[in-house]
Amino acid sequence: QEKHVSMVHIESRKSKRRNSEVEIFVDCDCSKKEFNELIQLLKFQTNIVSLNPPENIWTDEEGKAAFVSLDLDCVPWFPRKISELDKCSQRVLMYGSELDADHPGFKDNVYRQRRKYFVDVAMSYKYGQPIPRVEYTAEEIKTWGVVFRELSKLYPTHACREYLKNFPLLTKYCGYREDNVPQLEDVSIFLKERSGFTVRPVAGYLSPRDFLAGLAYRVFHCTQYIRHGSDPLYTPEPDTCHELLGHVPLLADPKFAQFSQEIGLASLGASDEDVQKLAT
Repeated sequence: QEKHVSMVHIESRKSKRRNSEVEIFVDCDCSKKEFNELIQLLKFQTNIVSLNPPENIWTDEEGKAAFVSLDLDCVPWFPRKISELDKCSQRVLMYGSELDADHPGFKDNVYRQRRKYFVDVAMSYKYGQPIPRVEYTAEEIKTWGVVFRELSKLYPTHACREYLKNFPLLTKYCGYREDNVPQLEDVSIFLKERSGFTVRPVAGYLSPRDFLAGLAYRVFHCTQYIRHGSDPLYTPEPDTCHELLGHVPLLADPKFAQFSQEIGLASLGASDEDVQKLAT
């Protein structure tokens, strides 16, 4: 960023030279001067720097090879820095207040108004701000409690080792209880210390591209609303029960967090077809 170099693509893999190290491949778009400055800087930060010159090079008047900028018109936009996830989080495919006719809360005007509140909170959030704390209603806590209680019965026999390791920590540090809906700010602080991930509120569905872009920066877009209480064990969309009980415990595992980030990194600037493969 300091050298004004645009990153087109980035990949990481275990080093073929040393198993304890990692190789990073970066495809850049920049001027020759910016590129040379970047290479000199990297030589002080890494053990080995190798170059793969692009095919489309030209020569200057002295016959020396010079790099030309690549045509990036065909590369889909992606966030170059974590603060640009603010743009991704605004591109919601379905807002929480716009419920389909088959949604359990479709005819519940009180529920629809409540969902609008969560939309406003998420759409107003900007990177770097503390996540607003929500005062959940008695009905919402009751619904969360039903989901929490029923799933807790299944974890000992159905959850993986990593999940079972982290769930008690979430109970201890983030208030995971039957009678309490955890706050995203507390969860985000916990994840940051455990695996480097953070969470940010989102108003509803994101496209696979925007969701995966968040993972590239170790950011998990997380809803804050609770499913409708008439059918607590069913939701046609991801709610905070789904996010906090389904995804967060695994994102607290460093290896799973690394795996998730690598999928996110692979999605940056990728074709729609490749993004769909990564999302599924």
